[in-house]
Amino acid sequence: MRILLLSLVFSPDSVSTSVLMTELALELKHLGHDITVLTTTPHYNVEPEARQRQSLHKRWGGLLHQSDCQGIPVYHAAIPVKGSRVGARLLDYLRFHAISTLAGLTIANPYDVILAPSPPLTIGVSAWLMGLLRRVPFIYNVQEIYPDVAVSLGVLRHKPIIRAMEALERFIYARSQQVAVISEWFRRRLLEKGVADDKLVVIPNFVDTGFMTPQPRRNPLAATHHLTDKFVVLYAGNIGLTQGFETILAAARQLAHLPDIQFLIVGDGARRTWLETQLAEQSWPNIKLLPYQPRSVVPQLYGASDLCLVPLKRGTAQETFPSKIYTIMAAGRPVVASADANSELAWVVNEAGCGWDIPPDDAGAMAAAIEYAYRRPELLSQKGHNGRRYVVAHHSRQAVARQYDALIRAVAGGSQQLTPTKHPVY
Repeated sequence: MRILLLSLVFSPDSVSTSVLMTELALELKHLGHDITVLTTTPHYNVEPEARQRQSLHKRWGGLLHQSDCQGIPVYHAAIPVKGSRVGARLLDYLRFHAISTLAGLTIANPYDVILAPSPPLTIGVSAWLMGLLRRVPFIYNVQEIYPDVAVSLGVLRHKPIIRAMEALERFIYARSQQVAVISEWFRRRLLEKGVADDKLVVIPNFVDTGFMTPQPRRNPLAATHHLTDKFVVLYAGNIGLTQGFETILAAARQLAHLPDIQFLIVGDGARRTWLETQLAEQSWPNIKLLPYQPRSVVPQLYGASDLCLVPLKRGTAQETFPSKIYTIMAAGRPVVASADANSELAWVVNEAGCGWDIPPDDAGAMAAAIEYAYRRPELLSQKGHNGRRYVVAHHSRQAVARQYDALIRAVAGGSQQLTPTKHPVY
């Protein structure tokens, strides 16, 4: 099948969603599909080495660029490097939609189906418009439920805007051929929103279990940052709005009496400046903050850790699912996850036996879980092994790509008779 992948981020950008979509595209190509990608210029995690491997060439006077990703043609709408201002980001989205839609209608290779992962929510409008004019169906892939996430975080408060976004959300669901969601909880939430059950299919995210493998605790990265003799509690990823960094700081303060415990926070995002300010204003000897690290050293980064954190804020676990949990599990490291009760994240942690789930925004519970793990090294090893075994069995990129392959062939062939999704039993 000829597939147009419409994604806000893609290689050579190195943010986690970009890695996910790039690996999915490559796996679908391996399964025999002809892939074309519409995306943006690298604007989130920009790695010079990645840019050198996948060079971009200007088209349309620099409004558009073109590159090649291991045989996949990629068209990049030019947008600025990501900033922290919401208004500027919305303008960047509109720029992306305008340029990518025009490219998809004029110079992109012919396609039989469009796959459009969100966020942003508005990417579904571009997919619908291109599908309408080219007379091809589109699959809307929900990675986060919008506007629900923004409302839960308090980013969206103006009721007329919320109602407008909810109307746009219904418009996109109604016009997509299928809606692929990444968890059973997402499926339930969309059923509550009125999406037909036969339009929904659950396909989880994945991790490259060949690239992300358990690494030695003592490695060059650990030595460089003086971590080899510490009990390292790692948060790596987006320093954004859905993560409870206030909880991490408070837990670190409560564990200051255990000098062997070292918190390591690695990444970038909208709250990075806020976090830097907090750490500068007071003394935090047990917290080390590092910038975003190149993907090539990520296995070492997780290898240098003893315990990992997934600290979601209260109310967000029903609308977002942090795929970093699969990376942690693939690395063979145990996790402490702050997650709402009856959420997919809490269920995965308990089903896999890979760590501990605690209430969101509860610094005391986080500190207690970390200290409990610190005093039981044999339990850490077992939970790390459990996580690795589970993710290899259920979330390898090959297994998940085969599910997308079946969905795409059914949609492009005009059939909705998909193999029923096996939902977790609770």
